[in-house]
Amino acid sequence: MAATPLDLTIATPLDMVVNHEAAGSLRAEDESGSFGIRPGHADFITMLAPSVVRWVAPDGTRRYCAVDGGVMTVSGGRTVAVACREAIVGDSLERLEREVARVRAAQLDAERRVRVETVRLHAQAVRQMLRYLRHPVMPDGDEEIPAAQERGR
Repeated sequence: MAATPLDLTIATPLDMVVNHEAAGSLRAEDESGSFGIRPGHADFITMLAPSVVRWVAPDGTRRYCAVDGGVMTVSGGRTVAVACREAIVGDSLERLEREVARVRAAQLDAERRVRVETVRLHAQAVRQMLRYLRHPVMPDGDEEIPAAQERGR
């Protein structure tokens, strides 16, 4: 009699990436290294390293999911749940690697644009403060005459 397959779920805050998929076995990686999970495994919880979770479906099909770290729990000897910030599923390691590289490049570009915009806003705020310090504006909207100019009147 074949063992009941694992029930695998991988979720991010915005999406259920893998939803109750049957897995005959699973490999993942935490700080201590790579490990395997098979039906009947003891209950446990671990922090996953950024890595690729791999599993084999009962029909022998291999599946992959790149995760950006996360928490994995095994319960009841058959339920495996992964909660992570980001996850990308793939049917081949080569395509998954290209997709992860594409997503990472897009993230780096977005981070660069945010840094540029932050510097631009900071410079604009400094210019505005300097403009105010040079020529203060009174509450009624009139410019205050600098003391040096007033003495010269």
